[in-house]
Amino acid sequence: MSLYDIPLHTLSGGSTSLSEYKGKAVLIVNVASKCGLTPQYEGLENLQKRYASRGFTVLGVPCNQFGGQEPGTAEEIETFCSTTYGVTFPMLEKLEVNGEGRHPLYTELTATPDAAGEAGDIQWNFEKFLLAPEGTIAARFRPRTLPESDEVVAAIEAQLPA
Repeated sequence: MSLYDIPLHTLSGGSTSLSEYKGKAVLIVNVASKCGLTPQYEGLENLQKRYASRGFTVLGVPCNQFGGQEPGTAEEIETFCSTTYGVTFPMLEKLEVNGEGRHPLYTELTATPDAAGEAGDIQWNFEKFLLAPEGTIAARFRPRTLPESDEVVAAIEAQLPA
């Protein structure tokens, strides 16, 4: 199954899929509003502003599986992200990224190893997957890797289509 074929929903409930991002580099990140890593939203938004005009987007995926750190409704999540961090990048509905209820998107993503060669479950909030413009998974970054770190920026720049 292509990542582009997996049905998804936006945070506001509309139907979508990754096919909307064909030809773009996409950084998919499971996010949470009440996590010690939540300030990474700032770096993610900075990447969005820096590279959006060059064929890149961040795609936020709220998840409440780690310490219940994303308990809010879609409206609460949207308000928090926009008012606290000025988030302009698209957000999907809240998904499960691990376990029996793991969304098919994350079944595909978690098969990809990180730089140390380890695949498998998402470790915590703010794990990042970089999709190449043709829809393949180009890189995986663990939660503590900051969005604006040299390794993430270099990986994004290597995948920019424009």
